[in-house]
Amino acid sequence: MAGIVATIGMFDGVHRGHQFVLQQVVLEARKRGLQSMVITFDRLPRREQVLLPLKEKLKILSEQGLDKVVLMSFDDKLKAMTAREFMELELRDRLDVKVLMTGYDNRFGHNREEGFDDYVRYGQELGIEVLQLPAEGHVSSSLIRQQLAEGHVDEAAHYLGRHYTLTGHVTHGEHIGTQLGFPTANIVLDDPQQLIPLAGVYAVQVHRESDGTWMPGMMNIGHRPTFDGHEQTLEVNIFGLNADLYGQRLVISFVARLRAEQRFESQEALIQQLQADARQAEELLRVKNLAII
Repeated sequence: MAGIVATIGMFDGVHRGHQFVLQQVVLEARKRGLQSMVITFDRLPRREQVLLPLKEKLKILSEQGLDKVVLMSFDDKLKAMTAREFMELELRDRLDVKVLMTGYDNRFGHNREEGFDDYVRYGQELGIEVLQLPAEGHVSSSLIRQQLAEGHVDEAAHYLGRHYTLTGHVTHGEHIGTQLGFPTANIVLDDPQQLIPLAGVYAVQVHRESDGTWMPGMMNIGHRPTFDGHEQTLEVNIFGLNADLYGQRLVISFVARLRAEQRFESQEALIQQLQADARQAEELLRVKNLAII
């Protein structure tokens, strides 16, 4: 039998609430003998910071057991479509959607002016059954952004179902860390729109894409006030690693926030604090594969 059971949304973060919706789409499609599909977009409707770069979002979506992942360009033509036009031209005519499953607060169409009852009515006119799913634990991308902005990376991990990550490549810095005995890799993000957690020092796991290894470390996010810095930097110290990382891509997985950024009166005081940070981070990371509960 031809036809699609689909859901539609930004799915920024692909958090636990999103995963619940996607699981229900897969189950409904199997029950009806149809194919399952998620439809998502290449950018957010507003210029917000994202939780996942597009490439990583598509990768995680592809791992959710769906038959198809469809990426649409959120261009001016799409922005101008009403919900009914979108359902008719895109869902029915182009993608052969028979069943549309929406999250409890999901809205689409020009200015997101219409709601679930409107979608049901349009669906009846167009031959698309529209179903609404209940909320799953009141998880939202906005809530996760708030947790990260406050430095609560452990809470963000709980809602995401995995540790929050930043991905970027290593560039030359000012080598201050090396002078202090804590050489750091200076990270430039792949997606400059990705949300950076609150400034401070974090215990992290670092994935080196060149060989697939995960390594323990600590990351400093901030302006290096001890050295009168002005620009925000992302610097990661990988424990026990003595290697040239310039140009390599790293994935930084945030496990816990150790402390806020602070100014020290001397380099010696800073070094003592970094030694204490490293000991604390190593202890936190000692347990492999930390559970997210």
